[in-house]
Amino acid sequence: MATIEDFKKNKKTEYLAQEYNRLEKEEADIRLLETDPSMKDLITEDIVRIEEQKKTLFQQMEDILKSDEQEEEFPNEIILEVRAGAGGEEAALFAQDLAIMYRGYATKQGWGVGVIDESANSLGGYKQASFEIRGKDVYKILRYETGVHRVQRIPDTEKSGRIHTSTASVAIMPMRKKTTIEIKPSDLEMEYSRSGGAGGQNVNKVETAVRLIHIPTGIDVRCTSERSQLKNRERAMSILIAKLEMLKEEEEAKKYSDHRKNQIGTGDRSEKIRTYNYLQDRITDHRIKQSWHNIHSILEGNMDAIVEAIQKFIVDGKTGSDEDGE
Repeated sequence: MATIEDFKKNKKTEYLAQEYNRLEKEEADIRLLETDPSMKDLITEDIVRIEEQKKTLFQQMEDILKSDEQEEEFPNEIILEVRAGAGGEEAALFAQDLAIMYRGYATKQGWGVGVIDESANSLGGYKQASFEIRGKDVYKILRYETGVHRVQRIPDTEKSGRIHTSTASVAIMPMRKKTTIEIKPSDLEMEYSRSGGAGGQNVNKVETAVRLIHIPTGIDVRCTSERSQLKNRERAMSILIAKLEMLKEEEEAKKYSDHRKNQIGTGDRSEKIRTYNYLQDRITDHRIKQSWHNIHSILEGNMDAIVEAIQKFIVDGKTGSDEDGE
């Protein structure tokens, strides 16, 4: 159980803890008058009042700490990364489709969305793209989107009508305020370049874009969203820490996967989780064995039914059939 000293160490509860101490001192001063019989009723009333105020303050401080703990586990800020997989140009176009779906869903939820970095191919699809999404329960809702998404469709460029299968990976990385990850300066390589795309003269003339490479893991992060090199470097470092934490969590999940409750797959970015079949107008989530139709609407961001089905599975631990959601 948290103590007043614990509350004093937290900036959100520091003022309330000081007020609690003030009430304790007031109570102690009043009790010095208890020997006076004529003051007994008044003293009793004051002590009851102070005890109630202290109780209310303590509950408020506990609620704030509990809220902080919940936000640390399920932060209200994530980095969403989409990356083209197998399938060449078609995979990049599919990665872009997924990005549009998540950005559309985020907008409908009232969340804020910002572009961190985009790398497009010649057809305008995403080789890789990263987005920052902020909003209530964003990580709790989207965390199970991590994995490999597969699409089966006839590309616009396919003259013979042959069905192509391609993939794109999605990674949902929580941006936590506390971290145990330590990065040595000697483990980092840093590169600077000009930010691409529209953004004014400053973007085109000054090397504001930052790329960080973590030498031990080979993980690299590029950030172009901020106007200054310093801010891009700070943002890139935060994203790199989030990626390293995700890597650590994946390794831990593999070790203890047999003991996890309400498990939906491994949570690994390499796990195939969903197929988008255009010819059958069907999206199937292989983890919960459930399917939905109206693929074009879903890819516009209307993915509420999918999100709700996964959340329900987490609570109930039940799978549907492949025809559920029709």
